[in-house]
Amino acid sequence: MHCSLSSLLPGLLLVKDVVAVPYSDYVLAPSSRTLIPQTVYQSFGSVVDPQSLCDGSESTTVFVGTSSVTYDFGKNIAGIVTLEIEPPSSVNARLGLTFSESSLWISNLSSDATADLGLDATLWFNLSSDQDTYRSVPAQGRGGFRYLSIVSNGTDKVVVRSVSVNFTAAPTQDLRSYTGFFHCNDELVNRIWYAGAYTTQLATIDPRYGNSLDVLVTWPPAVPSMYTDWFSNFTITNGTTALTDGGKRDRLVWAGDMSIALETAIVSTYDLPSIRNSLEALFVLQTADGRFPYASRPFPDRESFTYHLHTLINAGNYYRYSGDVVWLAKYWPKIRLGVAWALGSVDDTGLAFVSANASSDWLRAGMSGHNVEANAMLYFVLQQGVHLAVVMRDRPSIATWTSQAKALKLAATNLLWDEAIGMFRDNETATVHPQDGNAWAVKANLTLSASQRERISSALQARWGPYGAPAPEAGPSTISPFIGGFELQAHYLAGRNHAALELIRRQWGFMLQDPRMTNSTFIEGYSTDGTLHYAPYSNDARVSHSHAWSSGPTSALIFFTAGIQVSDGGASWMIAPQPGDLAMVDAGFSTSLGSFSVSFKRASDGSYTHFEIKAPKGSLGKVQIPSETGVLVSSSGQRARLANGVASGLHGGKWSLLCK
Repeated sequence: MHCSLSSLLPGLLLVKDVVAVPYSDYVLAPSSRTLIPQTVYQSFGSVVDPQSLCDGSESTTVFVGTSSVTYDFGKNIAGIVTLEIEPPSSVNARLGLTFSESSLWISNLSSDATADLGLDATLWFNLSSDQDTYRSVPAQGRGGFRYLSIVSNGTDKVVVRSVSVNFTAAPTQDLRSYTGFFHCNDELVNRIWYAGAYTTQLATIDPRYGNSLDVLVTWPPAVPSMYTDWFSNFTITNGTTALTDGGKRDRLVWAGDMSIALETAIVSTYDLPSIRNSLEALFVLQTADGRFPYASRPFPDRESFTYHLHTLINAGNYYRYSGDVVWLAKYWPKIRLGVAWALGSVDDTGLAFVSANASSDWLRAGMSGHNVEANAMLYFVLQQGVHLAVVMRDRPSIATWTSQAKALKLAATNLLWDEAIGMFRDNETATVHPQDGNAWAVKANLTLSASQRERISSALQARWGPYGAPAPEAGPSTISPFIGGFELQAHYLAGRNHAALELIRRQWGFMLQDPRMTNSTFIEGYSTDGTLHYAPYSNDARVSHSHAWSSGPTSALIFFTAGIQVSDGGASWMIAPQPGDLAMVDAGFSTSLGSFSVSFKRASDGSYTHFEIKAPKGSLGKVQIPSETGVLVSSSGQRARLANGVASGLHGGKWSLLCK
């Protein structure tokens, strides 16, 4: 019997006013760029009718003497604040603004922090009798806050008519018009997908307003005062939009962080200009010998072997999802030079040796020597590079990189594999078995067998605590959602999709639902005991609660749970769902070729009662459904039988599984 279809899957919406974005109720991005607070969180001193600023009424809020009100926007936002007041009679009247992403750092004295020490200073407005509107300048737009406090520190009465925020994140996007969607029978998983997408939108900025404060861009960081002035007014890329890592902080291009954020953007908004501008900001800084920078300007030039590799990986991924051969050809000489620089570190062991001056990474410790993370990433770069070289018809690179990759793979297992533990050591002299290197070993296929991948996945899972997966290479109590995103992929690639879903629920569920969080975006890092302390930082107020490197589940749920994987801009594709314990999934995303989607339902025994896919016309792909032996039928009547769960040579269009 043919599977019943309850509805047709929506694809890319070419006419946005005609068809609604699928599952738009989950989208956290605002429908208007003008926002007002939702509720009053708390007040201090004598304040009359503070709620009036939340309902858009014509009533006013009156601050009498030293007083303050903290407003809650209900989710993390970003933007420029405007106050409308009744001009005061006193020349000494002032109003101040403070900001916080977390409820832990709400204060009428300061904002949460952007520097490694101290707190960010209050943003003050000196009120005038001939002015009724006050607006923060763009350089002091706040890139991430849920809570806004309005502070009066004088003896006079100040009447406030309204407060609003001009939402400045994702400056060129139609904020709620996502080109990707995800829905399943687990509401927490659904919310996590959309929170990751929104986190990455908050990290997408007007490049004129990147990090600029001296204490953020000197190394080591300068010591600020207790309350630090803060600005975001350094131009970090060309163009009108850029993908960075954070909203409040890290408003820079970090190649490593982009390895997660890029794929989140691809499956949610398909914001290619932001990705391209950020990548090119790194390419322009490439040195004559081929090295890419640790981060974009104005961060000082530091060598980083791993972030150099991340730049190459992101260049490959940009081509993978855009199919932009012209762009690839333009930057192919730089890519080849970058690969050559990395291969220059390979010694007679067959592995890259990371020198001490190239050890900067994601703030982990011990990145040096024959490090497994670095070598797994290099193996990934070589494998990806071979595919790109095929596109570029670069036969010498194909031969060289294929040979180098083969030697590296054998050397890694011989030198770094710990058979007793079932994981890779950090390097040949280390006792730590890192999260990053083992996750990357699986992701890059540095492993030699399926059983080796399963052992790594199981060993990683065995270390979980109640709040997620630890990263012992960054200290004994560190949880890094960035590296957790790669571990998440590793569980899927090891065929342990139940473990992947459990990690999503445990770690990202905690980040989304804990009352100290924003209930909308994902934190940069925290501790294994659930405290919001991130070991690399001495200042807990500095930790970002909206960090795009923490958005890993958003792409993983598309690529693995729904199973939609594309290459060459979508010209070729594979649909290979790994549903785990989910009974229903409806998901999709778009590339420049068109929309890809998957919809399926399963019975309690795991069998499919409904299975439908869509792919763009002109594309070619395959479907892989383990243990299924049925027949796929296209909308034009073509039939393709699953052999050992696989049907190949499928042309773009709609295909449905004939269910038993």
